[in-house]
Amino acid sequence: MIQFKVTIEQFGQQGEKTGWTYFLIPNELASQLNPGVKKSYRVKGTLDQIPIAGIAIIPMGEGDFIMPLNATLRKKIGKKKNDNLVVKLAIDTSIYQLNEAMMECLQDEPEAYQYFLSFPRSHQNYYSKWVESAKTTVTQAKRIAQIIEAMYLKQSFAEMLKSGKKS
Repeated sequence: MIQFKVTIEQFGQQGEKTGWTYFLIPNELASQLNPGVKKSYRVKGTLDQIPIAGIAIIPMGEGDFIMPLNATLRKKIGKKKNDNLVVKLAIDTSIYQLNEAMMECLQDEPEAYQYFLSFPRSHQNYYSKWVESAKTTVTQAKRIAQIIEAMYLKQSFAEMLKSGKKS
């Protein structure tokens, strides 16, 4: 486990990362955490004593990484841009569990379920996390129904979201 203090930053114009709030994990610390690894991987630990797990850190070149801080996480830790943060991180080797309700509903639809299983696990996680990010059970149920329909239509996650915006 590594421990360090950082200041929360925010990207200005940075392509797809424009506006992201994050903190930097410099190469020397990233090398202690996971030596020789230059690809994204998941970490666990604490941010100012608030436990975190399963959060991906993203390589930025030169061996540096960033940890994006979405609105939910920023609210949880009570921090914003330019605030200081005490960070403790370790590699998270746990396997993300797919949403149980989504999986039960998919299993009731064999054709949709088989298509869902044809996706890499990382893509399956997109669907599951999208269901879990819904604030109400009604919205979760709508999202599960939308996923099942997308599986019948042989749509990727992005295609499903795009077609959902049209209707």
